[in-house]
Amino acid sequence: MVRSIVLTVAAIAVCAGFFVFVDMYLERQFDEFYNAVDTLYEKTENKTANRGDADAVCTMWKQKRSRLHIFIPHNDIAYVDYRLNEALSLIYTNDYAPALANLEIVRSMAKSLPDNYSLKLENIF
Repeated sequence: MVRSIVLTVAAIAVCAGFFVFVDMYLERQFDEFYNAVDTLYEKTENKTANRGDADAVCTMWKQKRSRLHIFIPHNDIAYVDYRLNEALSLIYTNDYAPALANLEIVRSMAKSLPDNYSLKLENIF
């Protein structure tokens, strides 16, 4: 009986630790990505963004995306991909106004996605 209780408590502790780790990991990854997108947004707003800036953000996202597939549904990642690639192609052609709209969506998603998958009561029920 005591052994069952100890193992149950240990399993709950391991699960809780894992959920806390995932929450912190997602928050850190998306904070870094948000900062990069925000910098690109400001450069695009000032009409100084270039191909190198856009490629740097795209490379960063590709590196993060490969690890985020474990924790985030593929549809959400695909939507970030779509909007980011749309913005980058517009930056490549110096069409800054529509690029800003897409970057604003990407920034918004970078802020909201970690909260959507964190361990909160509203996400459980």
